[in-house]
Amino acid sequence: MAKRDYYEVLGVTREASKDEIKSAYRKAAKKYHPDLNKDNPQAEEKFKELSEAYEVLMDDQKKQLYDQYGFSGVQRQWGGEGFDWSRFTHFNDIEDIFADFFGGGGFSGSLFDQLFMSRAKAGPSRGADLRYDIEIPLKEALDGVKKIIQLPMRVACDKCGGSGAEGGKMTVCPECGGRGQISRSQRRGYSQFVTITTCPRCRGRGQWPDKRCAACSGLGEIEKISTISVSIPPGAYEGLKLRLQGKGEPGVRGVAPGDLYIVVHLAEDKRFERDGNDVIVEVPITYSQAALGAEIEVPTLEGTAMLTVPAGTQSHTVFKLRGKGLPALGGRGRGDEYVRVTVKTPVRLSSEERGLLERLDELEGSASTKPRFFGKSK
Repeated sequence: MAKRDYYEVLGVTREASKDEIKSAYRKAAKKYHPDLNKDNPQAEEKFKELSEAYEVLMDDQKKQLYDQYGFSGVQRQWGGEGFDWSRFTHFNDIEDIFADFFGGGGFSGSLFDQLFMSRAKAGPSRGADLRYDIEIPLKEALDGVKKIIQLPMRVACDKCGGSGAEGGKMTVCPECGGRGQISRSQRRGYSQFVTITTCPRCRGRGQWPDKRCAACSGLGEIEKISTISVSIPPGAYEGLKLRLQGKGEPGVRGVAPGDLYIVVHLAEDKRFERDGNDVIVEVPITYSQAALGAEIEVPTLEGTAMLTVPAGTQSHTVFKLRGKGLPALGGRGRGDEYVRVTVKTPVRLSSEERGLLERLDELEGSASTKPRFFGKSK
């Protein structure tokens, strides 16, 4: 069955506030909760659809992804496998809502047990994601580069295999009786509800070491320096984020590791200024080169190139060297290099240079002051 729009499911507009979304969910959840509609075989699916919509629209990040990309946006949040009840983040909201539905009977045997109580047992879905910032010079952004980084991270203890127990010997946790969670019944006015939390002693495992591992003090984890190879592609730009799947912190108790995100920064270059895939360089030329024209050598990312400066070039004129910029990320084309020439005024002159410039000044002066006659003069 095709998914329905989340706003349509809850019967709210896209501009609805969180209070309006919560109110709409409360009303619809009571209507379709399976324990209150045992004769309606479709109630359970309706309830699941409502709760999925509520989870997305009450979470600012998921809502933004959904508004921008639709279902594919939030699908990436769940690893491409669809909605995962073990990652439901609005447990307390649901708990408060259902407390009004079941005055003193609690939730035992309900769909609430099947979906939400399993959440505490599920534990972490994977290890933590990590971020590493790296700076490279512009030249390495041209060709791409392979970097070796060293990253401290928490890994499973190799002495106990991550169990936290010496020799791997475990016993049932005395705090939760092996369930991995603790249930507490509370009463508010005339209503009674159950709070379910992860066991603080065994952290949801349901087991406890007979004797703590000396290497990790019973934590099941130790800190280790990991050496990782990172390939930065040609055309890398400031802020480029590279994802290395499975290179983050390992998950405890055999859970999949997280991801490592490499954020690329470009070091400031003394010669070149970057503008997208184009580069800009400023090159000084002499007065005579600007006036008479010349062939000059200019720097490029790959070395040097020859540039023809035509006679009469003005200061700050810009010339383009096609294809001398940076490659586009993914190899689709290449930018250009823009050369801005500036006429350099000499600070110290030899006597010969001074004499020549004085003679030039006389010529320019006589040319500008030479009288011109139009028609007959008296």
